[in-house]
Amino acid sequence: MSRRPHRTSLLRALLAGAAVATTVAPSAPSVPPADHSGTGPGTGTRIAFGDCPASVPAPPAPDRVECGTVRVPLDHGHPEGRHLDIAVSRVPASGTPGERRGVLLVNPGGPGGSGLSYAVTKRAKLPERVRRAYDVIGFDPRGVGHSAPADCGDMGGLFDTPGADPVPRGREAERAYLASQRRMADDCARGVGEALPHLSTTETAHDMDDIRAALGERRIAYLGVSYGTYLGAAYAALHPHRTGPMVLDSAVGPWDWHEFDVRQARALLRQRQTLFGWLAEGGDEGSGHSGRSAHSAHSGRFGLGGTAEEVRASYAKVRAGLAARPVDGFGPAEFDRAVYRALGRTERWAGLGEGLRAYLRDGDVAGLRPEDPFDGPESRNYEAANRTVKCADGPGPGPSRVLRDIRALRRADPLPVLTGLEASACAYWSHTPAHRTPLSAPHAPPVLLVASEHDPVTPIEGARELRAGLPPGSRLVTLRNDYSHGVFASRGDDCVDGTVAAYLTGDGAPDADVRCEGPGLPRP
Repeated sequence: MSRRPHRTSLLRALLAGAAVATTVAPSAPSVPPADHSGTGPGTGTRIAFGDCPASVPAPPAPDRVECGTVRVPLDHGHPEGRHLDIAVSRVPASGTPGERRGVLLVNPGGPGGSGLSYAVTKRAKLPERVRRAYDVIGFDPRGVGHSAPADCGDMGGLFDTPGADPVPRGREAERAYLASQRRMADDCARGVGEALPHLSTTETAHDMDDIRAALGERRIAYLGVSYGTYLGAAYAALHPHRTGPMVLDSAVGPWDWHEFDVRQARALLRQRQTLFGWLAEGGDEGSGHSGRSAHSAHSGRFGLGGTAEEVRASYAKVRAGLAARPVDGFGPAEFDRAVYRALGRTERWAGLGEGLRAYLRDGDVAGLRPEDPFDGPESRNYEAANRTVKCADGPGPGPSRVLRDIRALRRADPLPVLTGLEASACAYWSHTPAHRTPLSAPHAPPVLLVASEHDPVTPIEGARELRAGLPPGSRLVTLRNDYSHGVFASRGDDCVDGTVAAYLTGDGAPDADVRCEGPGLPRP
């Protein structure tokens, strides 16, 4: 495997059913007897683990990471047809054989996120008792990374620099926006071809069960973050009796994807207003109020204004300036993507504030520009897989609904952040799914949900609504007074991490929901 995803069409990566070929496997820890009751082709065939691609980091010794592949059908409803290989990684449990509880599959989110390296990077942050108990298993979902990567070409001009203003104003701009979504859908239909209906969450959930069988496990434990929660709920709905302890962190609600995107856009507006106030106060610790006057606080750090309204005016001035005259390919679309990313994690707020100040001072956008280019191979694959999965997961919105929701967001705020309206392209998708992804799993074991109280990327109401379809006894762990996306083994909160670790290692779900006290807004 290459260091970067191979830039080929997904169809060229589809293979006829055959034995899985990987490098010679090093010795592995003992696992329960192989389970041959799965339904996928190759069930009962173990993964031959060997060396990983160069892009997968090595964990500190004595831990090790090993990789292999599992062959799965393109369409699990027709397992005799075309197949593709799913790339899998494993970091074995570090405890004694008596401590081992099985395998913990992990997914970082997306859709479109690569999980092969995540087995290493996420495991490094897990509580020690979890690392000792589980082999941590990562995988690149179908269409992503080293698992037959999707390629949607130009995606309707998504990667143009500078990109078109993503907030359409007026009839002509709205028509241009819809035309770009139509071109994106057409590009994906050409690039992905006959695989288009099958790069879905449902098929990926079936792939997870093929991975389970190939690992020789009767059940899997699971940790999914963001979109990974949607995938986990789908697995529990489809394979409830193969589901072990399941942690859904920063949950996507049980809505259609366009509805989710719109709810997220509203939450981002609330978060941005909080950010404006924090920047005005200078980003002091705790709630952001230091006891000093706002003007004295802001002047020493960000210089964007002494009130939230003044900071908003500075923000609007930056965006308007970039819209009128982009700087080295950095215009309003690039600016909105930078803001979208920063709003999701409070540790990025100071960098955004400094970037705004630098532009206003000397026209420099270096502090706003991301390190990795948006048109790089990983980003192109992510965006292609993201739209393809979302549009395969259920019927898309009509063009009129897309425009109605954009107009509503503009009425809520003249400067909405529409970067996350990814399912708009589904309005023109060449394949219309018959139904939405099933997420209700009343017959699985109790699930543990984790949420940040003010997460703008996956608002907490998503976890509350998702729980309604989960088994009785499922619980919600809330990190109060927190404003970031991703909580367990991410925010460094002992209450959250201890509760989840106890659940994963045999204590079961808590008797009631758990509320942990978060850190508040950050110190600058």
